[in-house]
Amino acid sequence: MALARTGPFREELERCFPDRPFEVEFWDGTRVPATSANGDAVHFSVRSPRALAHAMRAPGQLGIGRAYVSGDIDVDDMDAVIRLLDTWKPPALSRKDQLRLALAAARAAGITRPPSVPRAELKPRGQRRTQERDARSVRHHYDLPPEFFTLFLDESMTYSCAFFSRGAKTLEEAQETKLELVCTKLRLEPGQRVLDVGCGWGSFGLHAAARHGVHVTGITLSEPQAQVARRRAEEAGLADKLDFRVMDYRDISGERFDAIASIGMVEHVGEEKIDLYAERLRELVKPGGLVLNHGIGRLDPGDVIGGPFSDRYVFPDGAPLQVSRVLAAIERAGLEPLHVEAFREDYAETLRHWARRLDDNIDEARRLAGDERVRVWRLYLRAARNGFETGFTSVYQVLCRN
Repeated sequence: MALARTGPFREELERCFPDRPFEVEFWDGTRVPATSANGDAVHFSVRSPRALAHAMRAPGQLGIGRAYVSGDIDVDDMDAVIRLLDTWKPPALSRKDQLRLALAAARAAGITRPPSVPRAELKPRGQRRTQERDARSVRHHYDLPPEFFTLFLDESMTYSCAFFSRGAKTLEEAQETKLELVCTKLRLEPGQRVLDVGCGWGSFGLHAAARHGVHVTGITLSEPQAQVARRRAEEAGLADKLDFRVMDYRDISGERFDAIASIGMVEHVGEEKIDLYAERLRELVKPGGLVLNHGIGRLDPGDVIGGPFSDRYVFPDGAPLQVSRVLAAIERAGLEPLHVEAFREDYAETLRHWARRLDDNIDEARRLAGDERVRVWRLYLRAARNGFETGFTSVYQVLCRN
């Protein structure tokens, strides 16, 4: 019975994709073989008819992503799959071929209840870039147990690009290099008040307060992050120099700072609010004060970051902009750009370290975050690394003065 159901679908796959650098094995033990002769074909395991039901319910990237997150599709080599998706050019299918493939998939899936959407998925709702929607989107990514992040981040819990290009050999050394470079660029002096926009678990604030004697106010939209940052400040004996708040950058008022660091936060701002974001930074820094904006930028002006999978599972509403757009907002706000520096290769290496560390602690990661979330993160870290390796994305530090 199972052979009869999968047979037509296998035949359609072979007909529609005559040149296949991949093989597909189905839940009944049958398979569609690869046609490449070099022995490095990617292997997909379709473990359940639910995988096909997911693909029919949401054709394209989202449906396949749901099947992967739920475990109904598995792969033997995630890096090989990403290379395949980046390089393989499938043939264009006519509407007739698409219909035949869909009907064969429906026969193979059989009569089955539409599968549930994985719990790890978030569909952003409400008007884009409102504070309520931004808070939900950010918390979807960050509000996992802090212990999960310790499995792959360095000891400082710095969740942004580490700098290996200046001689660092380990992830810890590379993150310390990055944090110190930010302090150096901002020319921090003892007694200054510094704002850390998107402070995470407090790594920059802890470093700046301990090494440079400044007082740091850190803001985040994630309460668990703020709790961890406050605890770390107490343990380091720096509670009098650090103030961590759960707060949106749009809500700070009545305060001005000698310097501002924004590390890995601008990616969440988007085209709709980038000008407002730059204006708020200018309003919050004292005349003559320095601002350092560190963030991912997309390199292809005609391309869009992410896609349905990333927008539901990784960074809902995440939208890195070109560095030229960030600079335009900075200039429109009345800030003076002083220096721009790119660290594309550094982020690729950072992600390589993170992915390897997560794999080394995979069982504990599943216990803490669940299998769905771990599947998302294993794919996300590798796909992001590929983006930096291929020149799809980069990361920039922009230093400016009020």
